[in-house]
Amino acid sequence: MTKPLYACIHAAEFPAQALLRLRPDLLGQPVAVLQGTPPLEIVCSLNRPARLKGVDLAMTRLEAEAIPGLHLLARSLESESAARSVLLECAAHFSPRIEDVSQANASSCVLDIAGSERLFGPPPILAARLRAALAAVGLRTSIALSANFHAARIKAAATRGITVIAPGQEADSLARLPVALLGLDIEQQETLLLWGIRTLGELAALPEPELIARLGQQAGTWRNLARGALAHTFQPMEPAFCLRETCEFETPVEQADSLLFTAARMIDCLTARAGARALALASLTVHMELTGGLVYRRVMRPAIPTADRKFLLKLLQLEIAAHPPQAAIRRLTLTADAGQSSKVQLGLFAPQTPEPSRLDVTIARLKAIAGQDRVGSPILEDTHRSGVFRMESFAVAPSQAASSCTPDAAPARMALRRLRPPVAVRVELRDLKPVAFRDAERRYRVAAAYGPWQASGAWWSAEGWNVEEWDVLAESAGSTVACLLVRTMEAREDGRSLWQLEAFYD
Repeated sequence: MTKPLYACIHAAEFPAQALLRLRPDLLGQPVAVLQGTPPLEIVCSLNRPARLKGVDLAMTRLEAEAIPGLHLLARSLESESAARSVLLECAAHFSPRIEDVSQANASSCVLDIAGSERLFGPPPILAARLRAALAAVGLRTSIALSANFHAARIKAAATRGITVIAPGQEADSLARLPVALLGLDIEQQETLLLWGIRTLGELAALPEPELIARLGQQAGTWRNLARGALAHTFQPMEPAFCLRETCEFETPVEQADSLLFTAARMIDCLTARAGARALALASLTVHMELTGGLVYRRVMRPAIPTADRKFLLKLLQLEIAAHPPQAAIRRLTLTADAGQSSKVQLGLFAPQTPEPSRLDVTIARLKAIAGQDRVGSPILEDTHRSGVFRMESFAVAPSQAASSCTPDAAPARMALRRLRPPVAVRVELRDLKPVAFRDAERRYRVAAAYGPWQASGAWWSAEGWNVEEWDVLAESAGSTVACLLVRTMEAREDGRSLWQLEAFYD
């Protein structure tokens, strides 16, 4: 059987890390995270530069503001949830068996990596690759590997960097660590301190029968933890895959450039997480919480799923420019739906089509110029009224994206070329049939007229219609045209019906 081997990932000061991973502008700056009800806020998390400046946990906001150069951020549970999802996704690349062991303001998990040497190499190389993957998504972690579950957990929380505990060396590796790492309450720690027990090595050296006789059965568990010999039943979890990034601003953002600077980092994280599963982004939802309780929400759907960061950022920029928020932005949330990226294979003799990303950017620019409802794909309405359609967002159908050859030649058909808007004409009638008509430029003589074709509908609403259509063959100046004349049966104010030239037959 494969020998057990565990790797513990420990991300200390997780509330601060969750906020800073999307704020590269604060990289290396002293930062403290506040929680509580203003003005009674206290520091709940901080980074190393802030600790070097003298900041400590439970420090009040007033005390923290007195420290020069310190950046104060409000705690965001949504940012922590998103960052935790990123941590678990990175860990899942190395092992599907993950158990959560988070405590206090640290996010920790233990991976069962037994038998993974053939995939990722020896334990030190695996730990280095795991830590590098977490650093790439903006998380600073410490990693400990051991054949004992609890030894890896305790060692990762007490050290920095990478620690590999050799089999049989668990007690020696934990000997110098403080007993506080066992999670004892204050009374239990005071009892051990009165006995002169300050390290795990000193606790492990005590005789087990006498220790249990004085402190109860739980003392035996403490001793086994200190020796790195406590058995554990692994309880793996199954984290859900959710593409979501959230950033809460300490001061409301009014400039689009500042917003896009943060959004670029969020889009990078989303595409990287989707790409790790061989997926792309099929849609991107922008949710903003504005000052005054307002909410801004837009959904962007590229023609085909894409993982192009620059293209998605450009779409977001054009969308915000076309529909700017009505107030300053307090929180930005990007949520994406994953999809399979389509590949278009061109035929040998087929012309090269434009890239889908360029098409989407062009459509977004046209919408900003012409209007949101004036650009897209025309969809016929389910009605008998002639020429009625609506505009929908353009999308490439799977059959079109997968096509690799030119379509078969279709039989020749007569096409109806509509005039938008229709041209008003004056019609001469004889025996209730048109014999000639005139537009603004010339007069046409009707050689043949077929009709009338009557159509009506929606009489119960203001959009009702009642028309009479004629297909006519007309001559003018030696040329012949086939066209469609439409007569509106509702009389105008002058008592005459309205005649319009609707279309030409090609």
